[in-house]
Amino acid sequence: MDYQIIIDSIPALLGGLGLTVELTAISLLIGGAAAVPLAILRVSPNPLIWGPVFGYIFFFRGTPLLVQIFLIYYGGGQFRPVLQDMGLWVYFREPYFCALLTLTLNTAAYTAEIIRGAIQAVPHGEVEAARACGMSGQLLYRRIILPKAFRLALPAYSNEVVFLFQSTSLVSIITLMDLTGVARVIVARSFDIYEIYITAGLLYLAITYGILGIFRVVEHRLSGHLRGRPDEEEGEFTPGKPTRAAATGSTTGPYETKEIGRG
Repeated sequence: MDYQIIIDSIPALLGGLGLTVELTAISLLIGGAAAVPLAILRVSPNPLIWGPVFGYIFFFRGTPLLVQIFLIYYGGGQFRPVLQDMGLWVYFREPYFCALLTLTLNTAAYTAEIIRGAIQAVPHGEVEAARACGMSGQLLYRRIILPKAFRLALPAYSNEVVFLFQSTSLVSIITLMDLTGVARVIVARSFDIYEIYITAGLLYLAITYGILGIFRVVEHRLSGHLRGRPDEEEGEFTPGKPTRAAATGSTTGPYETKEIGRG
């Protein structure tokens, strides 16, 4: 294995990695912002509202991402006169915009479906309790449903982020010099296939596990209320620390019952 070619190629590969991370971050930001209202529309009981959203999600989840990239990048030229009249051809002729648009639409569809499932997984008792307190409409979604749904959706969303990050390798097909595109150019010039692609794969691997580590920390922080402290459980005694009964002034232990007179 030629280690010198790996060392010489690191700066170029890191430059391509920067474009990969940039496309991933922008797509997640815009797609995540669009996914929330789409998910809310998706759970609407009115078929005129959830029907078009379902069709959009069904298409982008049911077709390969590569086909979607080809449809937007190459297919846009078929509607060039229309796009020129609308002033949009200046964007659709650029591979960066087409790649970003495709990735955004794709992740918005997947994320909307994830949030939709999380919304429907919110315990019905919590929703009824909020309604009993007078909450409804936007207030109910803002304070009860969406915060709970975001916590429930976080594990599945972490997989979507990793999937999108790895899927950015497809944009090299439309001439973008991301990490995969740079690696392919170096291989075409040096014919050192294993050295370059193994290095690129290790860079993908490092970022992937970095993303998973960040989500693991976030999940741990958000689930703190679900992890009880063992020394505060009923009936457990910690030397040097007053029991709950002593702290509350109760004279009965955790397994004792207090007689109640009929007076």
